[in-house]
Amino acid sequence: MNVIDLLGLPALEEQLTRLEPLLVESVVTGDAFLDEVTTHLLAAGGKRLRPVLALATATSGSRQASQSDLLGAVAVELVHLASLYHDDVMDEATMRRNVESVNSRFGNLVAIVAGDFLLARSAEIAAGLGVEIAALLAATLGELCQGQVAEVRDAFSVNRTRESYSTAIAGKTASLMATSCRIGALTGGLSRPEVEAFTDFGRCFGMIFQVRDDILDVVGTEADLGKPAGQDIAEGIYTLPVLLTLADPVRGPELRDLLGRPLELPEQEKARAIVAESGAIAESVRVARDYAEQAAAAALAGPSPQLAAAFARLAHTMVDGLPTT
Repeated sequence: MNVIDLLGLPALEEQLTRLEPLLVESVVTGDAFLDEVTTHLLAAGGKRLRPVLALATATSGSRQASQSDLLGAVAVELVHLASLYHDDVMDEATMRRNVESVNSRFGNLVAIVAGDFLLARSAEIAAGLGVEIAALLAATLGELCQGQVAEVRDAFSVNRTRESYSTAIAGKTASLMATSCRIGALTGGLSRPEVEAFTDFGRCFGMIFQVRDDILDVVGTEADLGKPAGQDIAEGIYTLPVLLTLADPVRGPELRDLLGRPLELPEQEKARAIVAESGAIAESVRVARDYAEQAAAAALAGPSPQLAAAFARLAHTMVDGLPTT
């Protein structure tokens, strides 16, 4: 998924070119070993989705990004990278972005401390952008942690509720998307109503992003995902498609008998097949589409019709490519 192409805002390409050296500069210390660790995933690439949201919001996708706009984008991307370092330790992952994960290459301790270092650098950059942005990023870190704890708390629980699921993904995913847009709106000098509108867009977009990811974890392939399919079920993270299937009077009992414990690969595949063959995928897509409508409506309150159209297109495209069966 090429976010720049989907947005159709050519000026963002040049802004991202300016962003990359700033990202590297922000994490390089002069210590050869630490620099290798902190730049490992940066060098592997990535969609830079959160910086794109920040820069598009700040510049309306057209004007030249200021240094503050770029630094705001750096700050949110460093938080995202830190979360990947920590997530891979928790998940015992071996691959990330088609390269060896940091924990696999350097060990868990180094990965955790390096992730903490990235968070510290993000906080330092945010502090330089002013009290409001520093406080916002700190609050977002709290939301990320709350969302992750909520997810871990319900691991392997077949009684997990949709409310618990929504709370978890609002914290662990949507909060940083919302903050990316909000920081962009603040560095871009938008009005308060526009700041709130773009924050709401980012929140809704983050919910779409996570629901989409959870659908693809069931119906996607390892080649498409860049990670093993069915990983959530294997780790006992029961997402929206699974919860909807568990509530189905026909397919639910069969799935419930399988879940609630670690599964061997044949059982994982059987569980995935039950979910994929139920009506849960189509219902999950409908949930994502509702968020897309909310996101598009929020973007209309911004100062630029071009950006509103681009953000609406991005939100709807995230949903339109999903399978419905």
